[in-house]
Amino acid sequence: MVHRTQYKTGGRPDGKTRMTMTEFKKFIDTLDTNKDGVVSAEELSQAVRKRGGWFATWKGNRALKSADANVNGYVDEDEFPKLVAFAENELNVVIVEY
Repeated sequence: MVHRTQYKTGGRPDGKTRMTMTEFKKFIDTLDTNKDGVVSAEELSQAVRKRGGWFATWKGNRALKSADANVNGYVDEDEFPKLVAFAENELNVVIVEY
């Protein structure tokens, strides 16, 4: 079963999800289930699952590896731009300005 998300493709022919940076940050904040201020590979995998993506564990691990500059196993606020770049390149997300 594919779970639907509140974020829409906005009629884009490429099928990419459009959201503002604020919306993306709020979405990632909802994944921080233990509220420790950082996002783990498991929490990133949950993001992929929520968007209906396939291979969620694999993609979550790839997202962490791509964004975790200090290699501590978590994505923190300083590493957030790398997570955004990963989402745009690998998860069909487009960050837009409103």
